[in-house]
Amino acid sequence: MTEATSDTIVLIHGLWMTPHSWEHWVTRYTSAGYTVLAPAWPGLEGEVEALNADPTPLTTLTVGAIADHYERIVRDLDRPPMLIGHSFGGLFVQLLLQRGLGAAGVAIASAQVKGVLRLPLSTIRATLPVLRNPANRHRAVPLTPEQFHYAFTNTMSAAESRAAYERYHVPAAGGVLFEGALANLRPGAATKVDFANPNRAPLLFLAGGADRIIPPAVNRENARRYRRSSALTAYREFPGRSHFTVGQPGWEEVADYALSWALTPTVVGRVPS
Repeated sequence: MTEATSDTIVLIHGLWMTPHSWEHWVTRYTSAGYTVLAPAWPGLEGEVEALNADPTPLTTLTVGAIADHYERIVRDLDRPPMLIGHSFGGLFVQLLLQRGLGAAGVAIASAQVKGVLRLPLSTIRATLPVLRNPANRHRAVPLTPEQFHYAFTNTMSAAESRAAYERYHVPAAGGVLFEGALANLRPGAATKVDFANPNRAPLLFLAGGADRIIPPAVNRENARRYRRSSALTAYREFPGRSHFTVGQPGWEEVADYALSWALTPTVVGRVPS
């Protein structure tokens, strides 16, 4: 068992979202006495309504530029923070740990890094609005309310899903999703990590049992890839939770578990074989 000494938490959002998706987590962690940062991807600092009206800042984003952006933020801190990311934010947590940053990392429903091969049909369906058209690589692509309900909030009612859509949804940076989707075809992909790296901080994968974008099987494979490393890797699945696990009812259980583990990383929840 190791024990983190940081009192700072950095929250990293994913595609189709902004830092606003962390609003409940920020309040909960701040009330517990932690310094909480939830920086936006470069260009996504505006309000949801403004980004939906003009998503131009999303059209030129790349995985490397976003990772570099968060690296600068983390390096400017006095001490290594706990890193918690959702969806593509979980992928960025993995990249930051690979760069030697962070006291501990939690990847929630993480997009897969290069080397993870599993591609469930539900993942294909959820991301098809972007990936079906190569021209979307240079566009910002929204989901319809119905597509959002299928991909993000399938365990919620139609009314609950629509409320979440209107409060949190923004178009996705098409180029970022294409980089992730095509990573296994490119030797120098920006999503590549060294799975055998023994020097990174502890890493926990959290999966939602009903997640359609990143089903548990994808999370498990991603976690298993790290078994060549002596650095601590752990896995925990929350049954019945969707991809929108950071905001759907019961988010508190996930938030508390993520923080508790990051403070005292353990082998409880060892990666399944």
